[in-house]
Amino acid sequence: MVYIFLADGFEIIEAMSPLDMLRRAMVEVRTVGVTGKTVTSSCGVPVTADILPEDVQLDDALQAVVLPGGMPGTLNLEKAACVQQALDFAAGQGKLLCAICAAPSVLGHKHLLEGRQAIAFPGFENELYGAEISKEHVVQDGNIITAKGAGVSVDFGLKIVEALCGKAMSDNVRAAIQCK
Repeated sequence: MVYIFLADGFEIIEAMSPLDMLRRAMVEVRTVGVTGKTVTSSCGVPVTADILPEDVQLDDALQAVVLPGGMPGTLNLEKAACVQQALDFAAGQGKLLCAICAAPSVLGHKHLLEGRQAIAFPGFENELYGAEISKEHVVQDGNIITAKGAGVSVDFGLKIVEALCGKAMSDNVRAAIQCK
């Protein structure tokens, strides 16, 4: 199970692209409405989440936690107890932690990026405590995947697919959507 956490003010493409890529790869994934069943994106689009925080199951079936960026979405994610609990559980179990745009700052504030390659939206690099700032737009270091921003949302999603399902599946999804 992959959980993509959504909070009011999230960047829509940074959530929907990974969701789409994962579902195309037939990965079980659910969006979690941190601020309610209907979550409003940073550009004003309402999105109905699959589940609410009380439906999240932190157990062996968990494969990954995904945090889209956006403002104030990232701040709303960071202050949500359910997100903090999911990150703590996933980090403790060595599960995949994925964040894009401003959201890698949430991982940085938890000191999960220390000694690792990571990237975030320009201006958030100082929030990636202890990380080596990558020159890449999407970077994986161990069980952590970070990405720079909305423009690399598909690549971010495909990197998550690759980490969970292998390069062949990621390449197949990339080809199916006609992405370079």
